[in-house]
Amino acid sequence: MAGRTYDYVVVLKQRDFKLVDNISLMMLFLAIVVLMESALTPFSNASVFPVTIVALIIGWVAFTFVKKKNGKTAYFRIAMLFAAWGLMMTLPMPYTWLTAVYVIAAVAEKQVKFPREVAFDEEEVVFNTFPRSHYHWSEFSNIVLKDGLLTIDFKNNKLLQKEIDSHVPPQLEQDFNAFCKNKIQVSEQ
Repeated sequence: MAGRTYDYVVVLKQRDFKLVDNISLMMLFLAIVVLMESALTPFSNASVFPVTIVALIIGWVAFTFVKKKNGKTAYFRIAMLFAAWGLMMTLPMPYTWLTAVYVIAAVAEKQVKFPREVAFDEEEVVFNTFPRSHYHWSEFSNIVLKDGLLTIDFKNNKLLQKEIDSHVPPQLEQDFNAFCKNKIQVSEQ
């Protein structure tokens, strides 16, 4: 939520990205198969490019697995862009549209894995989604942070309850709840 300072930013618990990672790995495997088939039939000096792209893809996937093992979020988007580049340069003309699929997947992966945050300031509440959702305090009937859960009760009877990413000290929890209660009361006047 760059470009603006918020009084409170609550980071929500990350979802499991197994499905996204598995789809990315499957797409990369298919790209490797296509690129290796292109490189080996018939083998010539032109085969160096697809083999190099395959090496780059495998190297990035290995690097990503090391990052994942160390507890960081795995991003396969660079490998997807390598695959898109390789497919664009090696596939015959009617199939180059597959490049767009890989580029879209690379861009979408970043957005899907972006940390979910809810920011609170004097004027509004902002959900860090794509596109960003802005709500005025007058749209809420209650907002409470308690026992690792953020509960947001909208006036239109929509209820949002999400786990937060880390432990919040009791004093900060009280300050946050008082801030939200005050903002909601002021907006009702």
